Formats: sequence, structure tokens, C-alpha cells
Amino acid sequence: MATIKNIIFDLGGVLLDIDTGRTNEAFAKLGVTGFQNQYTLQKADPLFDELEKGHIEEAAFYEAIRRKAGLQLLDQEIRDAWNALILEFRTESIERLASLKEQYNIYLLSNTNRIHYDAFQQQFREKFGNRFFDDCFTRAWYSHQVGMRKPDAQLFEYALASAGILAGETIFIDDLPKNTDAAARLGIKTHLLLPGERIENLGW
Repeated sequence: MATIKNIIFDLGGVLLDIDTGRTNEAFAKLGVTGFQNQYTLQKADPLFDELEKGHIEEAAFYEAIRRKAGLQLLDQEIRDAWNALILEFRTESIERLASLKEQYNIYLLSNTNRIHYDAFQQQFREKFGNRFFDDCFTRAWYSHQVGMRKPDAQLFEYALASAGILAGETIFIDDLPKNTDAAARLGIKTHLLLPGERIENLGW
């Protein structure tokens, strides 16, 4: 059995608490109905897929939301509602990354978009003394920057190739079964992080 040399972490639900219900509620308060049917962690309208692949710009996203809602919402109103799902970084999990980095190559592989990226990067700087979040990792890949999303096999293949690492020496930690299943099909070892489970308690 190959020795694990590399750990790839997901972000939301692993290192950062998120709650899509908060965004649903925020949009409902703005008068946007049925948003929960358009965006969940399991299934999303193509608009959100395109946003997370970096195929549309922030301004185009806001305009599309206005068009779907039939409301003249301000960009800031949409941004605030969209960012409402971002809660808090898991402090103990973030602190554990430093010691893991001494033992392994650690990576981040996240489905996200420029709007959320800017928000959580700012929150991290404010919470952890002006540090840059990506410095916690050997390398970080964000879907909107590389043009691919989990669970696309191409994204996992891209990450392995660009880092020069082997699937059999790598473990991927995510909180969504569709993502861990996709990684496992490529020979990557996986751990599905369950609700209430934390990376600092995995017995490294």
C-alpha cells in the first residue's frame, strides 16, 4: 500500500463553515422567490455552474439575477445575499494545517467563484492577522480560476498533473459524496467528512 504523501482539502464544509440556507433567506428578503430551487450544493442552475467555472464576469452574474428575479436589485444587494452563505473559518482546522504541512504536501481544491473568493479571503485576513489564506497550502486550485468544477474528472487529473503527484499517494477530503466518489474513481484515496467531523480529529 502506497504511503500517503499528499492531502487535498475541499474548502466549504471542511475548513470553512457554509450554510446555503442563509443565502436562500437573504434572497427571499429581497423578493427573489424560489432561489433554493436554483442553487444547492447538490444541484445548480447553469448560471452558477458558469460562474464557478469563471466563464461569466461578476457584472453579468448580477444582471442575470436581476433578469431571473424580475427585480431592479443593486449589485451590492445581490452580492451581500450571495455571500450570506459564508460563515466562519474553522479555527482549529486552520491551525492544524501548519503541522500537516510539515509532514505532507497539502493542497486546496475548491468549487467557488470570484465573489465568494474575495469575501472569504478578506475574512481570513481579518481573522488570522492579515495572513494570505493560500499560504496555508503547497498549492490552491479554485474552480473559477482553472475553468473546471468538481466532480469533473478533468479537474482532479489537472490537479494531480500540475502538482506532479500520484493518485495512489494522495488523499482527498471533501464533504460531498459526489466529489469523493469522482476522486476515488481515479485511484485517489478519499475521506468523506461527515457533519460534526473535523480534520484535526482524523488521527493523522
